[in-house]
Amino acid sequence: MNPYLIAAAVSYLLGSIPFGYVLVRIFTGEDVRQSGSGNIGATNVSRKSPALGVATLLLDAAKGLTAVMTARMLFSGPHQQLIMTMAAFFAVFGHLFPVWLKFRGGKGVATSLGAFILLTPKSILCMVGLFLLVIAAFRYVSLGSVVAAAAFPALVWGLREYVDLRQLLLIAAVSALVIWKHRHNIGRLATGTENKLAASKSATLGAPRP
Repeated sequence: MNPYLIAAAVSYLLGSIPFGYVLVRIFTGEDVRQSGSGNIGATNVSRKSPALGVATLLLDAAKGLTAVMTARMLFSGPHQQLIMTMAAFFAVFGHLFPVWLKFRGGKGVATSLGAFILLTPKSILCMVGLFLLVIAAFRYVSLGSVVAAAAFPALVWGLREYVDLRQLLLIAAVSALVIWKHRHNIGRLATGTENKLAASKSATLGAPRP
């Protein structure tokens, strides 16, 4: 069987595990999609419980990493890097469009970080730094996510963390999908209605919309 198809199918199924939805359902009995932004990602989950939000963040990153590690273990040879990149893409795609939740998933930031940490470690570290700098400067989590996602392909290209153009195109596609998933946040940023990260101790990290 085609190794690309196997990697794509396995990675999609791993990526589509809706950890945020499952954790909130188990520990509170609620449907996280019925509150806040309706998103299953860590930011919206943290509105219900900061601890569950952190757990969701870690698990969403872990499923991306697991997909890429599985591809690395199953396939070797000259095309291994490209197969691993395809696995990363489909892990993120599965998170964004999970079959279990009628294809309404999260926004892919944590899963992308986990999926690409083995493939492009220097670019991921730069992305995290950029993400934190933007949040520190402007206090918008969504802005930090969009800026980091937009910079990702350029960082990979500049740091030469790719083997050929196909790999770079898959990385650019992941960034484009993450940015597209933030389109409503971008609209609110443009109109000045996006919530900022609360600075007061009384506010939680889940205050901004994801």
